[in-house]
Amino acid sequence: MRFLALLVFVLLALTGCDDSARPGAAADSQPGARPEPQLTLTPAELDWVGEQVFNNECSGRRHCLVHWNDGEAFPSLGIGHFIWYPQDVQGRFVESFPSLMAFLIERGADVPAWLRTLRPFAAPWPDKAAFLLAEGSTEVEELRRFLEQTRGLQAEFIYRRAADSLRQIIDAAPQAERAALGSRLQALSATPGGVYALMDYVNFKGEGLAATERYNGEGWGLLQVLLAMSADDQLPALARFRAAAAEVLTRRAENAANPIERERWLPGWLKRLETYREPPRTLAGSSQPPA
Repeated sequence: MRFLALLVFVLLALTGCDDSARPGAAADSQPGARPEPQLTLTPAELDWVGEQVFNNECSGRRHCLVHWNDGEAFPSLGIGHFIWYPQDVQGRFVESFPSLMAFLIERGADVPAWLRTLRPFAAPWPDKAAFLLAEGSTEVEELRRFLEQTRGLQAEFIYRRAADSLRQIIDAAPQAERAALGSRLQALSATPGGVYALMDYVNFKGEGLAATERYNGEGWGLLQVLLAMSADDQLPALARFRAAAAEVLTRRAENAANPIERERWLPGWLKRLETYREPPRTLAGSSQPPA
């Protein structure tokens, strides 16, 4: 039922979308409506972002498209390592793989039969040990092949999730901070590198809206990073975003009860932030501002 509900939600959300329209196409606006923050990428830039995310999560390795990280209670799937909880596992982190699957089905992807008919739509391995036993199975290989073949659509899903979250993030901020957050989002969304940072961070650490995604009452999502950004607009927005994200993620690791976050995960997180740069000039088609 959870999977079907998610599919209905995505179908309703995407009804009327023109599949030929590129991400970021301007929507009709109503007179007097407040401007909505928008993300815009060319098809080539979206492909570049997808490759960046795939490299961040999997170092570009196909085998890593179906993976179970040490210290986690769920497998991570696809280029964005989307979370998929086993049945009866209630985790603190927002689950994203069922929403991805609903999107892929809506877009006509050829989903493996065993995955399409899975009821309930929960990860079929109760823990990492069970997953490792199934690692060489036909089902796991079919899933890995399917995720390899739909990498472009997964990048579009990441784009849509980030784009749809921007107004929610602004509205969740303290009233006095909303104008500043809107300006920071506008500055970041003005370049492909900034859009990449927003997309990757939402996929990587979430919007920062879920009450469960807190340690000692402090979150680590995009909202928290935007609030932590320096107000010094003499510095490039992307540089300020990297610095704020490093501060937020370091605070998360220090607040975590599990030392694996400080000892193993934090160095990788900080390394990931260093990829938040503008793409090569040959991709962008023009010089990019320093970041």
